[in-house]
Amino acid sequence: MAGDCVFCKIVSQEIPTEFLLETEHVVAFQDINPEAPTHLLVIPKKHITSISALEDDDQGIVGEIMLAIRDLAEKEQLDQGYRVVVNTGSQAGQTVKHLHFHLLGGRSLKWPPG
Repeated sequence: MAGDCVFCKIVSQEIPTEFLLETEHVVAFQDINPEAPTHLLVIPKKHITSISALEDDDQGIVGEIMLAIRDLAEKEQLDQGYRVVVNTGSQAGQTVKHLHFHLLGGRSLKWPPG
């Protein structure tokens, strides 16, 4: 856990949050500023700052995140489609320095984003 990382505080329940999914290495919860009818965050319990900080040993965690996203999309009935977004670095819009995946759906999403 990184000292003042808000997502680490969520993982430890220092900030109470309802988990929509929890596995050994992953949790998912509602985004507090939703950009779509369904906007979930899926994060590793381990503090990893971004994709750039992933280590080879983290591949199992990333696979678990992808399967969690699949399961959440099914649970949320996003059968018409959904988007998964990962911002890496400040120029990409990453504001929390803890790896997190946005699962967005429930409406037509435009392209290109940003």
